Amino acid sequence: MAKKQYDNESIKSLKGPDKVRLRPGVIFGSDSLEGCQHSFFEILSNSIDEAREGYGDLISVTRHRDKSITVVDNGRGIPLDWNTREERFNWELVFCEMYAGGKYDNNAGSDYEYSLGLNGLGSCATQFSSEFFDVTVYRDGFRYDLHFEKGYNIGGLRKEPVTRRRTGTTQHWKPDIEVFTDIDIPLEYFCDVLKKQAVVNSGVTFELYDEQSKQSFSYTYKDGIADYIRELVGETAFTEIQFCEGNAKGRDRADKPEYKVKMQAAFCFSNSVNIIEYYHNSSYLEYGGAPDKALRAAFVSEVDKYLTAKGKYTKDESKITFADIQDSLVFIMNSFSTITSYENQTKKAITNKFIQDAMTRFLREKMEVFFIENTIEGDRVLDQILVNKRSRENAERARVASKKKMTEKMDLANKVKKFVDCRSKEPDERELYIVEGDSALGSVKMARDSEFQAVMPIRGKILNCMKAPLDTIFKSDIITDLLRILGCGVEVTSKFNKDIPSFDLDNLRWSKIIICTDADVDGYQIRTLCLAMFYRLAPTLIRAGKIFIAESPLFEITQKDDTYFAYTDKEKNDIVAGLTGKVTIQRSKGLGENEPDMMKLTTMDPATRKLIQVTPADMDETQETFSVLLGDDLPARKKHIEEFGHLYLDSLDVM
Repeated sequence: MAKKQYDNESIKSLKGPDKVRLRPGVIFGSDSLEGCQHSFFEILSNSIDEAREGYGDLISVTRHRDKSITVVDNGRGIPLDWNTREERFNWELVFCEMYAGGKYDNNAGSDYEYSLGLNGLGSCATQFSSEFFDVTVYRDGFRYDLHFEKGYNIGGLRKEPVTRRRTGTTQHWKPDIEVFTDIDIPLEYFCDVLKKQAVVNSGVTFELYDEQSKQSFSYTYKDGIADYIRELVGETAFTEIQFCEGNAKGRDRADKPEYKVKMQAAFCFSNSVNIIEYYHNSSYLEYGGAPDKALRAAFVSEVDKYLTAKGKYTKDESKITFADIQDSLVFIMNSFSTITSYENQTKKAITNKFIQDAMTRFLREKMEVFFIENTIEGDRVLDQILVNKRSRENAERARVASKKKMTEKMDLANKVKKFVDCRSKEPDERELYIVEGDSALGSVKMARDSEFQAVMPIRGKILNCMKAPLDTIFKSDIITDLLRILGCGVEVTSKFNKDIPSFDLDNLRWSKIIICTDADVDGYQIRTLCLAMFYRLAPTLIRAGKIFIAESPLFEITQKDDTYFAYTDKEKNDIVAGLTGKVTIQRSKGLGENEPDMMKLTTMDPATRKLIQVTPADMDETQETFSVLLGDDLPARKKHIEEFGHLYLDSLDVM
């Protein structure tokens, strides 16, 4: 395939609606539902700006069944007629021209002093990204109508006189599923946004009607953020709600223009509710930015100052952090500025240095007044913040101690020679394979899933724990290494196991402990000795169903390119009987000789392996069996072999 040339004809620019339709994430933050929601907020913002300037006190939103949206305001109405300065119709500038609008001169006392919309993008971008977009405006004694489809105007501007004197704008549109991956904006989003806007635009009523559920909602907060906090905390606050407001004027830098900032803050302290929210020019600042930094700096500084002045810190006690204040703080900041620097078009944080500095000074002054004028409540706040601080520090110390203990335990396990750990640190996921010798270690290591399967090789035969005394048992490196890896300790008490803790099943680091040995005499003996060790030192592991045996196949049966595995003579005979043609049967190799793929299939993969869970049906019978097989009663063992040994001879013959 010939490579496409990158030349002078490769460069192109997006034009008209394609500027948004092909790259919605640039304007709306994403092409997902979140971006679609932001396109709605762009239209709502324009109506809010009108109401804040005193033009209109009602904004109505309808969520239609077909996922279209209507926003109606009773403001002055968008100017849509001929613009002599631009020599174009205003409707073209507002709805078809990026970076065109009436909010570029906010700082010079224009029509919108404290505006949510700034960039002249919202109306145009939302129109471009819609399946259809209809506008009806009443102003200057006329009704104006526009209709757009997929970013293009159909029919031009329709204008007709009206006798009824009214003003306002109605915009009805449907976000385009070709632009956004999801346009089904949930009812909860509309409710949340309109409620928040009612909070920060006191006196403006926001109405919502949902055609799907036929529900209606209305939000109004006469006293704005103070009413909102009262609603949030109910009777849970242990201080009165504090409301304060102020103004400031300044610059972000000496060579930048001066601008105005208006600030409102309301706060109280509660042990049941802790909420912090920031709004700027009516936009909810999810990430805060400047106001968040101001709040942290001001409150930490003032609280620390009064804790120190009143001698409430103990000797050598560390200072408070904002987290200690935040645990009991309910705080809403509502601010406005004539120049605003947002992090991006989605307006989730502001970055103005002067706003941050002005807010810090403002909040420090208000907190100082609070502590001076409210001595009893102030002391209550200081005491509660110290309680929060000391609780946090105690929890942190406990967490660090627990982490240190776990780290030491894991470090100890990692020091065990030839132990191969897995990546997962979740005990409910981890599996430990106890394998026979270094050769088996290599095969199992390559066949395992290293995410959750670990391997511990046993170097030679371990002690017979049913006969060996405890001092000998705890001198065995094989046994003590294995116990360290298990992590749960032992259920015997003696002076010889001082380095091994008492048993605690909660400290077990594994969901399964799997004994994996060859299907021969030596393998069976190692398996039995391992079970005896668990039975003697940690029998609860058996009772809890944590011990398993990995069944290894006895036979490999091959016919052409197909291989079958049989775990018993009967299974071998049944497989052979079902095959036609030449069949090759061979005794399975030891674990160390098997290919990793075979090991994975027969022994390691949870989907195909065969595990036998070790469970004691009767503890007395289990004790008797271990005593016969591994104890000092030789006559009993001889009798057991005479009665049952023939059951195992066939399976142990070498073919």
